[in-house]
Amino acid sequence: MRTSPAFTGLDCIDCGVRHDPTEITGRCPDCGGILDPAYDLDAVDLTRATLRERPFESMWRYAELLPFDREAAVNLGAGATPLHECDRLAEEMGVGRVLIKDEGRNPTGTFKDRGQAAAMTGAVEFGADEVSIPSAGNAGHSHAAYASRAGLDAHVFLPTRAGDTQKTMVQAHGAALTEVPGPLTEAGAAHDERAAEAGWHSLKTFVTPYRHDGKKTMFYEIAEQMDWSVPDAVVYPTGGGVGLIGMHKAAGEFRDLGFTDDRPSMYAAQSTGCAPIADAFEADAEIHEAVTDPDTVCNGIEVPDPGASPWVLETLRESDGGAVATTDEAILDAALDVCRLEGVEMGVTCAAAASGAAALADRGEFGPDDTVLLLNTGAGIKDVATYAEGLAAE
Repeated sequence: MRTSPAFTGLDCIDCGVRHDPTEITGRCPDCGGILDPAYDLDAVDLTRATLRERPFESMWRYAELLPFDREAAVNLGAGATPLHECDRLAEEMGVGRVLIKDEGRNPTGTFKDRGQAAAMTGAVEFGADEVSIPSAGNAGHSHAAYASRAGLDAHVFLPTRAGDTQKTMVQAHGAALTEVPGPLTEAGAAHDERAAEAGWHSLKTFVTPYRHDGKKTMFYEIAEQMDWSVPDAVVYPTGGGVGLIGMHKAAGEFRDLGFTDDRPSMYAAQSTGCAPIADAFEADAEIHEAVTDPDTVCNGIEVPDPGASPWVLETLRESDGGAVATTDEAILDAALDVCRLEGVEMGVTCAAAASGAAALADRGEFGPDDTVLLLNTGAGIKDVATYAEGLAAE
């Protein structure tokens, strides 16, 4: 495997055993726990000056802090997305500063590209021939694109209610599409059964060890774009929580390398129609209770049974952050508000971050001197039908 010099192995977050990435992928073979790429930061040959000399063109500018070297990368140019200053939104929320990290500018229109770039590279380096994934929609689209780029056969399992754009583009990239009635959990179950039978290499959330490390590069870019400072709070639209965990990890790495002085508080934003993380945080629980009847227009964060909730909740508490859930109506209103105040097109799911941040500010969590960063995890153009419903209800 063409790994980076600092990548030392895959650590199980439950039992602590380190595994050789050339021999193991997926979950820990000893206890079934999630595997996390580990690094020897003393071996990272990277400085602020080095980064300043590199073109701001993709997430692979941080290859020294990723599992695989740049030559191995399955690359479509994910990363290097803009950071928008939003003065009018800050004034409306009553906070010092609002920034939006616009991940809708990625190759397939969402931050899923960062995770798939890392995970697909891992699949190629491990010697996979066929890859598979269950998805609410956007990860399936990205998976199909990156599998095509890598020359691998791909299988995507989507809930029937997934968007037509995502379904169409999965097939446009040549992946085999299976539609499954019911919520994402049903698509996941159907995928797991078929993948086990066929021996596919799964890139499912927190089954592949690499998706959260691809998404952690969002924070690296944020720190650079903020001239090596960090926001007081990051509000993240949360389903499985992959990006939230990844960014918190990245913030720790940059702090330990001396690039930044602190880590931001991380906040999970969900819809009241499916809020297992927010409910567990509010109850001071260590693990969520599965939502039995999810009901939200926010397909991308409709994850009723998130498999890594203990890790997500630990991240929220360790960062001195929190969680919030707002109604679908408030989320749609926030999406339109951001469009009209700032010109930024947030995916409707992603607008849970804007709605959640406003609710957090209203209850005093954020103050007039705070810098609040919102993650726009996907392009608004993918949610035109839902936008139309919101406009019709005005």
